[in-house]
Amino acid sequence: MLNSMRKIIHIDMDAFFASVEQRDNPDLVGKPVAVGGSRKRGVVAAASYEARQFGVYSAMPSVTAQRKCPDLIFVPPRFDVYKSVSREIHAIFQHYTDLIEPLSLDEAYLDVTVNKTRLATATQVALDIKNNIHQQTGLTASAGVSMNKFLAKIASDYDKPDGLFVIKPDQAQQFIDQLPVQKFYGVGKVTAQKMESLGIHHGFDLKQWSREDLVRQFGKSGHYFFDVANGQDNRPVVPHRERKSIGAETTFREDKNSLETLNQSLDVIAQEVVRRVLIRNTAGRTITLKIKFSNFTQITRSHSFLAPVNDIESIRSSAKYLLQETFTEGMSVRLLGITLSRLDKSSPSVSQLNLNF
Repeated sequence: MLNSMRKIIHIDMDAFFASVEQRDNPDLVGKPVAVGGSRKRGVVAAASYEARQFGVYSAMPSVTAQRKCPDLIFVPPRFDVYKSVSREIHAIFQHYTDLIEPLSLDEAYLDVTVNKTRLATATQVALDIKNNIHQQTGLTASAGVSMNKFLAKIASDYDKPDGLFVIKPDQAQQFIDQLPVQKFYGVGKVTAQKMESLGIHHGFDLKQWSREDLVRQFGKSGHYFFDVANGQDNRPVVPHRERKSIGAETTFREDKNSLETLNQSLDVIAQEVVRRVLIRNTAGRTITLKIKFSNFTQITRSHSFLAPVNDIESIRSSAKYLLQETFTEGMSVRLLGITLSRLDKSSPSVSQLNLNF
């Protein structure tokens, strides 16, 4: 049964870091820009839409980005500026609702079932927020409006940049039925390929499967797939959510069975974890490595430090050690992930991270 009780908006800033750089430096407007990294080393933290046209995306090694876009302009990140702009944006949100769940500096869920401005519809609220963001910051945002988080998240990505897409309750099931499975939030490329091999191409196909069969094929994720295929997502918007961990992971297009190749992937994943740690100015005491195998079984291995860490070498070397202790030649791996937990933002050891941008 579709839940039409809530009015949820998902706001996603358009190419946030890169757009701030283009706003503050007119010479960069209309040009392919990568925030972070350099021509020889490092990882792209964010890419402008002009760069994305060449296939440049965040978390991509800089040398790969440079190869894809020879005219790519690398600029150093200014996280203090991004945080300041993010605070301006969240202050705008507060004019409409107190039910705000930040996901990162550049995106958030808002529950506007009851809004402070007494605007008649969630669509009007979303449009008003977008206009205020542009007037006050000079930046554009895309908004998705629907009855739950799943649909609002998908909607915000449907008409980027500077988009506003609405999925009304009476349209929701038809929208889900026609949605390609690779567009489902939480379905990666490998999972999409497995679904298509099973004859699941759209939401309608997914809806034909029982919860038990989906769990049998996809593990715990099967519960989620069953619910969202039927329009069910009862997760509330949770204000001021305290983050308990920071992580990143990669699902491979093809299974990997070489320790050397997996270690190279850990280099990139560790860089992304450190980038996210840097944004939040925190550190953690426990590194956890997640490995999912080709048969969808999953294991985790952890290592704890006596004091909080946030540097690339500690995170990378710990993850590689855990992989070395776990991996046996011939294993087929489809996903690797690194998570930093037991976070301690007040720790005196938190400092500027040694990350090459």
